[in-house]
Formats: sequence, C-alpha cells, structure tokens
Amino acid sequence: MTLNGWIQILLFCAIVTALVKPLGGYMTKVFNGKPTFLSFLLRPVETGIYWAAGVDEKREQHWLVYTIAMLLFHIGGFLIIYLVLRLQGLLPFNPADQSAVAPDLSFNTAISFITNTNWQNYGGESTMSYLSQMLALAHQNFLSAATGIALAMALIRGFSRSSAKTVGNFWVDITRVTLYVLLPICVVYTLFLVWQGIPQTLGAYVDATTLEGGKQTIALGPVASQVAIKMLGTNGGGFFNANAAHPFENPTALSNFVQMISIFSLGAALTNVFGRMVGNERQGWAIFAVMGVLFVAGVTITYWAEANGTSLMHTLGVEGGNMEGKEVRFGVVASSLFAVITTAASCGAVNAMHDSFTAIGGMIPLINIELGEIIVGGVGAGLYGMLLFVVLAIFVAGLMVGRTPEYAGKKIEAREVKMAMLAILVLPLMILGWTAVAVVLPPAVASMANAGPHGFSEVLYAFTSATGNNGSAFAGLSANTLFYNLTLATAMFVGRFFMIIPAMALAGSLAGKKSIPPSAGTLPTTGGLFVGLVVGVILIVGGLTFFPALSLGPIVEQLASNANTLY
Repeated sequence: MTLNGWIQILLFCAIVTALVKPLGGYMTKVFNGKPTFLSFLLRPVETGIYWAAGVDEKREQHWLVYTIAMLLFHIGGFLIIYLVLRLQGLLPFNPADQSAVAPDLSFNTAISFITNTNWQNYGGESTMSYLSQMLALAHQNFLSAATGIALAMALIRGFSRSSAKTVGNFWVDITRVTLYVLLPICVVYTLFLVWQGIPQTLGAYVDATTLEGGKQTIALGPVASQVAIKMLGTNGGGFFNANAAHPFENPTALSNFVQMISIFSLGAALTNVFGRMVGNERQGWAIFAVMGVLFVAGVTITYWAEANGTSLMHTLGVEGGNMEGKEVRFGVVASSLFAVITTAASCGAVNAMHDSFTAIGGMIPLINIELGEIIVGGVGAGLYGMLLFVVLAIFVAGLMVGRTPEYAGKKIEAREVKMAMLAILVLPLMILGWTAVAVVLPPAVASMANAGPHGFSEVLYAFTSATGNNGSAFAGLSANTLFYNLTLATAMFVGRFFMIIPAMALAGSLAGKKSIPPSAGTLPTTGGLFVGLVVGVILIVGGLTFFPALSLGPIVEQLASNANTLY
C-alpha cells in the first residue's frame, strides 16, 4: 500500500462526490419534464417518438400497468437479441464470417443483456459479428440501463407523492433517460475513448506479421461506442473476451480512471435526485453516505489484501503485492479499485482477473454483489435496492426503540416491509440454491477449473454475479454448457424481475399514502445515527445469509493459504 495508491483512491472518491449534485439536478429536470440545455435540440425528437409510438406523455400509469409495460418491453428486447444471434451468419456486417450462435448460448446471452447483467459465456471477438455487437448487445445496453433508472424514478415518486394512484409513465421515462442522459454523454464519451486509442470501425479484422515472423489476426470493430455505454450504463459486457483488460477496450491509465468514474456517476447522482424529489437533499446525502461507508471499507480491504499478497509470496521473497492476473499498466491499486467499483455498481466489466486475486481480495467483490449491489449499484437498480434496505432498517428501528416507522414523510407499515423482504430474499434463493445444485451435479462440477474452496468460490461467484445482475466472473469456470447456460439465465431473470415487481408494488403502496409531517416520535433519517443503522442492517442481513457459504469458499481458502496451501 502506497501514498500514490491512496491518492488515486481519494481522487476517485472526490470526483464522484463532486458530480453527484450537478448530475442529480440535471436528471431531476429531465424526469420532471422541465427544459434543459439540450431541449431545443432533443424536444422535437422526443415528441416525434411519442407521436410515432402513440404515447400520451401526460397520461401516467398505475404501478401495475407501469410494470407490465416494462415486462412487455423486455420480451421484445429478448426476441430481438435471440433472433439476431441465431441468424448472425445470414446478416450483414460480419467481416469475420461468424456463424450462428448456439441456441442455449443465444438464450443465455439474450436474458443476460435484457437484465443488464451482461454475463458472457463467449469471447466477443470470436463469436459475435459487428451487427450482433451493435444491434443486439450495445442496443440493449442503452435500454436495460434506461429501464433501471426509470424504475428508480417510479419508486422515488412513491416516496415523493401524496395520495396518488400513479407512479409515472414507463414509455416517457425510458425515452427521456435514453434521449437526454445516456445518448448525449455517450457521444462525447465515445469520442474521448477513440482519442485514447480505442477502435471505432466497421473495417475487417487485420492480419499482421509479428517480429518473430508469425501470423496474427487483430480483431477490430465498433468498440468505443459499446465501451462507453457498457461503463456509463453499468452493463459491463466486453466487446473482447478480456473485457477492460484488453488494450483495445482500456488502453491507458487515463481511460481506466475515466471508465471507473463513469461506472459510478449516474448511480451516485440518483441519490441526489431522490433528495430533491422528496424535498430534502439531506435525505439523498444520507443514502450516499451509506454507500460511501461500505465502498471505502471494501476498497481498503481489497487493496490491503492485494498489496500484501500471500504468505507463500513472502516466503519466496516476491515483492510488490499480488500481480497475477493484473495488467502492468494498471498495477495493484487500479486493479483493486476497479474490482470493487465494478462489483459495487453491478457493472461486471473487469480490468483484472478476479480468479487470480487473493482469497480475501476476491471475497470483497463477491460480498459486494451478495449485499444486493446497493453500494451505488447498477444505474437505478442500486438506488431502489438501497431503498428496500432503508425500509427494512426503519422497521427494525421502530421495533428496537419504539420510534414511529416513517421515512421521507411516509409511514412504513406491514405491506411495505413484506414487499421489501420479498425482493431481498430473491438473492439467497437463487445464489445459494443453484450453487448447492452445481457443486454436487457431476456435469456442473466438471466445469470447475480448481478443486477445493477455490473451485467452490468459482461456482458461488457465478451464481452470485448472475443473480445480482453483475456479469463479472472468477474466470476459472467453463460455463458455456447447457446446464450453466440455462441455470445462469434463470438466475439472471429471477434476480432482475422478481426483485423489480415487489419494488414496484412498494412504489404504488407508498404513492397512495398521505405525506405526514415529522413528529416527536419520528426517527431522524439524515444524520450519522441513521447511516450507521442502515449500514448495520445491510451487513447483518448479508452476514447471516451468506457467511456459511463464504466460510466454505474464500474464508477457508485464506486460512489454507496462510499455511502455504494453494488451490
């Protein structure tokens, strides 16, 4: 651990914090339908989309209608992806003559991208045509990210409205966030990435002769545009198999730093949107503080673990920390920071192989996802996931100290707590259930690259990543099999939509309640006590649920590595 490393971490935190308020203010204007500096250019486009789609932007929807619209929208997205991948060999923009993608892999990939997971059981440059990368994958990167933000806004309206029957209009929300937020930023972002050296071309792959006289095919393509939205939208799916460790996806230290900031920017800013919408920005800063405490703790532990390495490395006199699976141009600190960011934010992009981290260093990304990826989280998904824990914490506080369970002017009653718990229980159901099946089923066990606790961690991480809609992997699991393609797709689908439905029911229930002023019995929810309470509830729920599984994987592996036993 070095001073330079801590400066990088502090600089990252400072820039993200500085972006929260301006981005939050801009997005609040967008969702309230107020003019922005882009309105003169984009408002005619927006109204044209509504006219073509037959949408009345002033007509809002009940939470159930909003949810059904969202589900139907994603059925359409699934069909587009699946058909493009299955017909890939017949479609244009395929300079490498990629053949059709197998049915089970197409199914897995389609579910993966509509759920904002971007789990990839394939190498992009050796499997996908340019059209598949653009029309199927990058296209859904925009729409799945926009969906997450739209759903967060629906839940925010639940807290901010009084005696209302509606939570917004899904078609209007997803149009506005795509048109006014995601697309403008990505246009500028893409140009920056091209300047940094990332390709953006429809030209064919390039054949080159190496210094040794060997032949090498260099894969190219429309990379920069996909990298921009995969980072900003916390999708994470790589154009290349090596993802953000590939020099054509992440060539420089500057591109790496900007990519990390972009992963957190929108998710962090949504906390400010929440504060503005409920009429008290301090509420948003309190949620941001909860996220910040958990994030800094995770970065500190991971950086310490990777900088110190293992006992065997010390015995052999290896200095400089654990560099296995890391790019020299990033080093230990940038790799550790990226790993925590991408798993805290439901992004899934990686600039180092988590499979090669130390046991404790690899455990923190795993825990980040198991907590529900509410530490900033996926764009939108992180906020509504965090608000579920806030509801639970308020209820627990009421039980412990006799305070009235209220939050942001809304009384928290049995219905809201039930909906929050239903959403939270989706994670252990899918993660622990499928992991238990995979570690005893012979065909699934055969996909594990390592024995013992590390092999268990590979399987646990896969189902954790899929259910949490993260998409990163330990990279030691050969998951392109019928069993894993189907079970991981199931975990991704349930982890996304079975969490959304209770969250939307919660939004509808809250919107229908009257707003009540704070009383002497109301627990203050903008100070350090509240922040500590929410952090404690998150850690206790996560610890009680997943500690036994972690004990079988990274914890016992760390104890074994202390005795110089490796797996």
